[in-house]
Amino acid sequence: MKINKILKSKGLIARSYKKQGKITIIETNDGKYIYKEGKLNPQILNYLKSRSFDYLPFFLNSENDPYQLETYIESLDIPDEQKILDLIRLIALLHSKTTHYKEIDLDYYEQIYDDLDNNLNYLYLYYTDLITIIETKVYMSPSEQLLARNISKIYDTIDRTKQRLDKWHTNIKEKRKQRRVVLHNNLKLEHFLESSSPYLISWDKAKIGSPVFDLYKLYQNHALDFDFEPLLNEYEKNYPLKKDEKELLFILISLPDLINFQNTEYQNCKEISKMLDKLYKTENLISPKEPKNSAKQ
Repeated sequence: MKINKILKSKGLIARSYKKQGKITIIETNDGKYIYKEGKLNPQILNYLKSRSFDYLPFFLNSENDPYQLETYIESLDIPDEQKILDLIRLIALLHSKTTHYKEIDLDYYEQIYDDLDNNLNYLYLYYTDLITIIETKVYMSPSEQLLARNISKIYDTIDRTKQRLDKWHTNIKEKRKQRRVVLHNNLKLEHFLESSSPYLISWDKAKIGSPVFDLYKLYQNHALDFDFEPLLNEYEKNYPLKKDEKELLFILISLPDLINFQNTEYQNCKEISKMLDKLYKTENLISPKEPKNSAKQ
């Protein structure tokens, strides 16, 4: 077996294996290890080491190995609400320790603008075609009725996001420097462990980029699981976002999801409801807070 050969080269003898998703948990003569296919980025790992960011597993594999072999971390059982708060603090630390600035040319932000603008145009056309077909039916399914009743909310979100994108583009298009950090780039609660210290695992998608994209990925994975306003506030207490970064984050999280109606009717209803819940939750997060009405005299 391939894994046995790898373990033998490390002086380890496997006693048992347990497949868990994409990873294999291996009990050896020297404790537990995790095996996973996929190459790590050695430049990222060396950069993290140089910046004294030590909150990741110890990897036994060499730089060019097409797999990952790492120490197993026994995680403490803590409430998810505490766990997500500790995760956001660790991400702020990761970003603060790896911050650097890069000169960019005009095409960089133009490409981001064009991609997002095209995405918004596609979403508008997609839902227009979909609702046109639905409205020709004599009898709508429950999921089609749900979408038809709420299509104006989707259109309104697309329109407001487009306005926000145009304003962001006007303010950013002359900028020549971008703040960059190491991105974990696969943030979700299951990739955060708490033991003797906090740990981030699953680093195979790590790259360099704007801090916005880690927050966007985390929101995509857990938007309906947690209240993100205090989480974002906690992050910014430790690593404040610049105005253009925050605007880009708000644009990204505002994009409506695609509903393809290829699942069961129950699943279609569930997915539409989740999308609508996310639209309303995102709107509450990014909209300026209205001042409370003063008492009438």
